[in-house]
Amino acid sequence: MDQNSLPPIQTTARDDAVLKALVGFVRAEALRPGERLPTERILAERLKVSRNTVREALTRWEGLGLVERRQGSGTYLKAAVSPGMLHMPLTLAGGNDFTSLMHTLEIRRALEAEAAALCAERASPADIAEIERKLDIMEQAFRTRDGMSSEEDWEFHQAIYRVSGNPLFEQIIAAMHELFHRFWEHPLGVRDFGHASFPYHRTIYQCIAARDPHGARAEALKLIATVEDDLKRGAAKLKLSSQT
Repeated sequence: MDQNSLPPIQTTARDDAVLKALVGFVRAEALRPGERLPTERILAERLKVSRNTVREALTRWEGLGLVERRQGSGTYLKAAVSPGMLHMPLTLAGGNDFTSLMHTLEIRRALEAEAAALCAERASPADIAEIERKLDIMEQAFRTRDGMSSEEDWEFHQAIYRVSGNPLFEQIIAAMHELFHRFWEHPLGVRDFGHASFPYHRTIYQCIAARDPHGARAEALKLIATVEDDLKRGAAKLKLSSQT
């Protein structure tokens, strides 16, 4: 990697300038999602700015789901970037109550159904094989850990978002990662929350492999419907317990 391809910054709007320079560097170096960026020290030296300025720029990218910081390993690109990209941070009022979880579910319903349909239209044979691999891992984790497969479940859905061909799906989902993970933290006291959705991961994959976008969308909606049923079941239990 030629660090000299990253030009120094000479502007007062340094935050945005650093972001634009990073985009230029990523494209000039043809860095792909999954590859590591230079260290903060190297970036700061080349940009002629403080490491704090670089850190703040990377923090913005992290919040948008564009990079991932791994302790002791470095900063890795998670999504493609372009010179004309807009930075749209999300501010989410979240909680573990019924209303907040239903709001999140409504977003999941829209994103997951459309991403599954696009994935069925656009997936290559290699993409389908990778989605199946993620599915196998998820199913194995579910069976051996009594339904506790949240991270593997997340990776399966991430693979579908990625193959949809629209980078906005993956970026939006990544920005909402923490909020979405509340669905696996026994919301509303439902211990078997999400278990009913388990079979639909396989049927979604089967529709994708069969190049059936309508079927993939329908199966994704069925999956979300089971989650909604679990939420309503939990809310009903809480209401009943509060009345006794």
